[in-house]
Amino acid sequence: MANNEEKNISKLFQEGTPIDRALAAAVKEAVLRHKQLGQPVTVWRDGKTVLIPPDTINLDDVAQCK
Repeated sequence: MANNEEKNISKLFQEGTPIDRALAAAVKEAVLRHKQLGQPVTVWRDGKTVLIPPDTINLDDVAQCK
């Protein structure tokens, strides 16, 4: 990896925002795909894993996640 590329990656990790945006977009895409395929989403809630049925997945809630 070129030295310039390493500096750019380091800067991204220091800022965090571009990485946060990429992770949020990936989550939204994954949840949408689960809903489209009729598959539940597993989340961690109150110290337990919980399955959210696809028909109750609210994409507006996912859009507000950060």
